[in-house]
Amino acid sequence: MSAESSSQIPKGQVDLLDFIDWSGVQCLNQSSTHSLPNALKQGYREDAGLNLESDADEQLLIYIPFNQVIKLHSFAIKGPEEEGPKTVKFFSNKEHMCFSNVNDFPPSDNAELTEENLKGKPVVLKYVKFQNVRSLTIFIEDNQSDSEVTKVQKIALYGSTVETTDMKGLKKIEDH
Repeated sequence: MSAESSSQIPKGQVDLLDFIDWSGVQCLNQSSTHSLPNALKQGYREDAGLNLESDADEQLLIYIPFNQVIKLHSFAIKGPEEEGPKTVKFFSNKEHMCFSNVNDFPPSDNAELTEENLKGKPVVLKYVKFQNVRSLTIFIEDNQSDSEVTKVQKIALYGSTVETTDMKGLKKIEDH
């Protein structure tokens, strides 16, 4: 097997795209014409011409709920060399975060993205901190060149599902 695998999914992990609850996904400070689906949705995120771009300044705050509990192992964030994300902070199961309170909470983990990462090399997270994840908040604090606009070509999350019962699909069993 070649070192440069086209999928780049870490061994034993799956792309968690299918487990995202799209109805609850949010992104603060995104450009109205270059929004989050460009970087997160299948098909869109594979198109190098489509980006998620920040609007008023370089920061982005992304909230991704899942339709079942997942374990997050690693992530890949692709972006251009100059405007690609640099400092990225991850928060597990933190609801209703905004720019005014994002620094009040210690991140579950954080990463400084390198040029290799921006080309798609996955970053492994502190796995122990992401064992029962119902939602994930990703705070992109700055970019590689300190420019006003941050551009993200692709966000991929890798991990596995926690084998639990889907409560929505569970029928109530009546006692006799």
